[in-house]
Amino acid sequence: MRARHLFLSRRAMLAGGLAAAGAACAPRDRETGGAAGPARPVSQDPSAPRQAPAPSARPAVAEPTVTLLGDSITAGLGLPADQALPRQLESALRAIGSPARVRGAGVSGDTTAGGVARVDFSVQDDTNLCVVALGANDMLQGVAPQQVRDNLAAIVRRLQARGIGVLLAGMRAPPRYGAYAAEFDRIFPELAKAFGVPLYPFLLEGVALEPALNQADGIHPNAAGVRRIAAGLAPAVAAALEAADLERGGSQ
Repeated sequence: MRARHLFLSRRAMLAGGLAAAGAACAPRDRETGGAAGPARPVSQDPSAPRQAPAPSARPAVAEPTVTLLGDSITAGLGLPADQALPRQLESALRAIGSPARVRGAGVSGDTTAGGVARVDFSVQDDTNLCVVALGANDMLQGVAPQQVRDNLAAIVRRLQARGIGVLLAGMRAPPRYGAYAAEFDRIFPELAKAFGVPLYPFLLEGVALEPALNQADGIHPNAAGVRRIAAGLAPAVAAALEAADLERGGSQ
């Protein structure tokens, strides 16, 4: 009997040990640390206010990039950077509800030939719209209008081949230039029509020949003159950006 009792005791101990090991290996509930079991409804006070789900974050919309391909007028000759055209145009666009990053690519003294030579690297690939504002120095140097036309056409073709929108900013020759002025002034509207791009007829509209809006040289706009240019140019840039965006959407 004693042997049988000892055998039963050892058997009970073994069974207890296996049960304890099984409980240790059982999956445990992540929240309570207990063994996993059937899900139980969580009691909630019906009078307690319900927490609204957290609003999902909206993806940030990147502002379009505008590049000003030009000469000393777009480079801001004689002015600090915050008063030059790139910064002032950026402010004017924001003021009319069309924010954009404006990147300056103006080189003082540049001609349309210089623009052809550097358009591929001066206008970066992330540009949505390029404002081509060249021709003033060609006119001052008496470059043949046909050569100016050919250079501007080459610039527009290269930009369009890269899928970059173009806004052509026109320039006008003084009437005293006679026949040259008449031929020069026709370049910009005719090119805009030929390539189907928007035209801002005269970059210096309201500023040219106005002493209060120009620096001492009578050619380059001062800070007030640049603000006038930016205010006039901004709506045309906003419209051109919208048109370029629609065109890209339609071609996809």
